[in-house]
Amino acid sequence: MMKLTILGCHSATPRENKHTTSQLLEVKGNLFLIDCGEGTQMQLRKSKVKFSRIQHIFISHLHGDHFYGLIGLISTFRLLGRTAPLTIYGPEGIKEIITLQLKLAKSRTDYPLHFHELTSNSSEIIFEDEVVSVSTLPLIHRVYTNGFLFVSNSKKRKINTSATANLDLKPFHFTQLQEGASIQLEDGRTIENSKLTLDPEQPKKYAYCSDTAYNENLVPLIQGADVLYHEATFLAQHQQLAEKTMHSTAKEAATIAKMANVKQLLLGHFSNRYPDKNEFIEEASKIFKSTEITEDLKTFSI
Repeated sequence: MMKLTILGCHSATPRENKHTTSQLLEVKGNLFLIDCGEGTQMQLRKSKVKFSRIQHIFISHLHGDHFYGLIGLISTFRLLGRTAPLTIYGPEGIKEIITLQLKLAKSRTDYPLHFHELTSNSSEIIFEDEVVSVSTLPLIHRVYTNGFLFVSNSKKRKINTSATANLDLKPFHFTQLQEGASIQLEDGRTIENSKLTLDPEQPKKYAYCSDTAYNENLVPLIQGADVLYHEATFLAQHQQLAEKTMHSTAKEAATIAKMANVKQLLLGHFSNRYPDKNEFIEEASKIFKSTEITEDLKTFSI
């Protein structure tokens, strides 16, 4: 189970009630921040998020509407007395930008600040633990850009509560069962794991495709994703603008979703030129029906 909170979903410049790109993904209680446009920490506060829970931040590229909120958030962490390490994943150069600002402001962090700079043009796993793995999705934009694919790790078997209800099991028994082992009861009986457990949940996949031109190379990388977030800065009537700025239209995002056979498509990164966001739904749903538009502070279950 994943929970996605849209902190901001608009492009270019922030407006009074339109925040630039940032998302918060929760995977089994672990929080991952994806991009960090201006005002991200204010949106986090509105979402009642405890800042100390964020240990990993993923930045897609070095355009301001995707990372100008990062230095402020890092500084706030320091003012709040953070001690836990923070790791930032992003394009080469992000370490220089952030550390220079901290140096000139004489505001170096009191907590460990780590950078994992990205340079590869091929997909690679950049983070993995017992909860989730994260790999890059190379995108086509005016600067070096990556999206990110989050895949939950579901290795533990599920307890069959109806099968264990009448057994006097200890906590260590449940641990053994989740790890796939058979158990021995106090009366000497041995019960096979398969009789008391169910197969692990299928891994959940969330694909985040930040700013990008139409890119069919994404299709095999995101095939079968539960949810795909794909930028849709423009409508098809402004195809020339999309090509010039290396962005996508709603129609193109829907085409990628259909080709990749994803379960749900979320559209975002809207240009402020469009007052009616329902036009994006109308355009995309003609190609891919399971389409929704994102909104600031809206949540989605994956």
